Amino acid sequence: MKIIPTNIPDVIILEPKVFGDSRGFFFESFNQLAFSKATGLDVQFVQDNHSRSAKGVLRGLHYQIQHPQGKLVRVTHGRVFDVAVDIRRSSPTFGQWEGVELNAENHRQLWVPAGFAHGFVVLSDSADFLYKTTDYYAPEYERCIAWNDPAIDINWQYDGEPQLSGKDKQGLLLKDAELFA
Repeated sequence: MKIIPTNIPDVIILEPKVFGDSRGFFFESFNQLAFSKATGLDVQFVQDNHSRSAKGVLRGLHYQIQHPQGKLVRVTHGRVFDVAVDIRRSSPTFGQWEGVELNAENHRQLWVPAGFAHGFVVLSDSADFLYKTTDYYAPEYERCIAWNDPAIDINWQYDGEPQLSGKDKQGLLLKDAELFA
């Protein structure tokens, strides 16, 4: 597994070793020992999620204010631009974002630590998005920051108006959101 650092040290891109030939490919999508050794993180994943979205669907920026979730995210079909935003007020990278294209060809994964808001936009006709979480989904603690907050100024690498859920249309500006200390 190759670790690719980002501008936010806590956010990590992981690139697995892929073994391929004319028959197809094989790679370990997750190995607890290899993940811990490569990242230095000792986390336990408790839930796996899978979503399918059409082109232009933007999900996020989501987080849980209590029972925060670390997420290990990847795409098995299609392409997305995936974003993590540091919303820990005490962090030197507070309010900054990191983004990476995840797709079925590059097999990359993104580690999004607890204390970050997370979102993605679908760049292909559709995409299957899979993620492991370090805590269970708790809808009563879920919060959403506006995807287009000018204070964060994310370049979503998508032209056009994204499709949003009703919940995501109600996202708050960072300055008005309930955040981590």
